[in-house]
Amino acid sequence: MKKALLFVIITLTGFNLFSQTIHLKSVSETQELTKSIAKLFQENKTGEAFEVISLHWPLHQNELADLRSQTIRYFNLFDERFGKTRGIVKTNNETIKDIALRETYLILYDYHAIRLIMTYYKNDQGWVINTFKWDDSYAEKFR
Repeated sequence: MKKALLFVIITLTGFNLFSQTIHLKSVSETQELTKSIAKLFQENKTGEAFEVISLHWPLHQNELADLRSQTIRYFNLFDERFGKTRGIVKTNNETIKDIALRETYLILYDYHAIRLIMTYYKNDQGWVINTFKWDDSYAEKFR
């Protein structure tokens, strides 16, 4: 009986977690969201960026908190290593029919750039963030 009750509680918690995700209604909304998130990262408002991301990403809060803390730690070092930010540039927009969308931005610093990649997935309710990634590897853009 205890196992069954525990299963029901975990299941309902999981449904509650996913039901609170805000779905975007159009591709233009995903593009606006990605641009606003890239701008927050450019302004080193990483915590605010993750607040926005968490509204649209059905990821468990513990996983999101870990990613957030690691990202904040690194982005705080970038000004020292790469200089001041100079802006953002959208470098790529890819789609898979009407079910997936990936947008790529570069955050430009004085001496380097950081790549942000947002992938969205469309379900019956609309678009949600499926993957968020950042790195300093943009060499593939030269191909």
